[in-house]
Amino acid sequence: MLPVAKKKFNDQPFPYHHELTLEITTLTNLGVGLGRVARPGPQVTGPSPQVTPPSGGWVVMVPFTLPGERVRARVFRNQKNFSEADLVEILTPSPHRIAPRCPLFGRCGGCQYQHFTYAEQLAWKRRQVEELLQHMAGVTFPVSPTVPSPREFGYRSKITPHFNGGSRKPETGESRPQPIGFLKQGTRFEIVDVPACPIATPEINDKLTEVRARARARIAAGEYERGVTLLLRHAQEGVVTDYDAIIHELIDPLPSPASGLRHPPSLRLRFLARDFFQNNPFILPAFTAYVREQAAASGARFLVDAYCGSGLFALSAASAFTQVAGIELSESSIRFARDNAAANGITNATFQSGDAAGIFAGLTFSAADTAVIIDPPRKGCDASFLAQLFAYGPRTVVYVSCDPATQMRDLQGFLAAGYQLAAVQPFDLFPQTRHLECVITLHRAAVPSGAQAAEGLPHVLNPS
Repeated sequence: MLPVAKKKFNDQPFPYHHELTLEITTLTNLGVGLGRVARPGPQVTGPSPQVTPPSGGWVVMVPFTLPGERVRARVFRNQKNFSEADLVEILTPSPHRIAPRCPLFGRCGGCQYQHFTYAEQLAWKRRQVEELLQHMAGVTFPVSPTVPSPREFGYRSKITPHFNGGSRKPETGESRPQPIGFLKQGTRFEIVDVPACPIATPEINDKLTEVRARARARIAAGEYERGVTLLLRHAQEGVVTDYDAIIHELIDPLPSPASGLRHPPSLRLRFLARDFFQNNPFILPAFTAYVREQAAASGARFLVDAYCGSGLFALSAASAFTQVAGIELSESSIRFARDNAAANGITNATFQSGDAAGIFAGLTFSAADTAVIIDPPRKGCDASFLAQLFAYGPRTVVYVSCDPATQMRDLQGFLAAGYQLAAVQPFDLFPQTRHLECVITLHRAAVPSGAQAAEGLPHVLNPS
């Protein structure tokens, strides 16, 4: 008897829970294994074809599989151009497959690569960036090897476990146990109970036991009617759980021998526990040093840091520039950035609150002598910001992104505006997951000789 399909299930090209065998040939940028099979006719009642076509064919995506593996999978959804399937059995494992450290791997949606050797994780993240460059920006460009994290596990300095609102059994009125953790793989609302997270720091895991016990007691007391997101953030003060707590992070920037820049002093940053800050402090020295070197390597004397937050890039790079200006939408972050500049004795950096789309209004830095660092949200830069940036025309742009897909989308605009790609450097801030940070460096193409005189003048833009 065939399994009963879900309501409104699209049964083309495969019926619900149809099992097929295929070879995984690559990974998507979501960390999902991808293979192809010969597309069957409109009626499928028996086993699927066992021979994967050498090219083309119907795409099937199977989570937690690796390139080169032959697997058996069970279809649970047919999309317009591909099918999604659950892994049933590994028939031929990859030589790079290892045992995951976390017992929840495959159920918890937080990690995608714990079954993958770390060296291969790094190699595939580099390849992911190369493919996005080619497919989204139409560019073939050498991508540098991914910079590894000093810690493969125990690196994450912030986690936000959550749970749904407390509920009670209607027959007894007793509270039902609520899972406290993260979203289940492939779902939008179901939560997996996570008593410990191996990618979080040991200090966070020590504190997590206490936080979970306290949350369960409050759930049992009926204090929560809706879902709640908890916070555990590991900083200089230890592990804090108060969103409004003021915390500190200490960063010792690395020297930049390639550019001859002098070694900047250690940087102590102060910010709210709830504010955005990179969650792998162990790689930050190398990460900030690279961004600083790329921004300064062109010889620019001025630096603009858009989306500056509490001053991470602006302040870690300030010693390489005559003047630095930062802008950030969050007023509280700007206050901390100013305080951080004063606390670290940095006098050549100014910060203002406002939308990054208006950053160049009234800016008096010469565009020909200015580098810009941008580190936008995952959605990338908005059109207004890019239009102003291109109109301003700085000498160098260093674009930091946690989503290479939106970064490569924006790269098309830079290339059309006359910028040339100079370097592409992935950083693995998120081992065991599909996520990565990518830094691309862009230089403005040489301007015509008739425009050079204007390039030396202060460049003031009217936002209207």
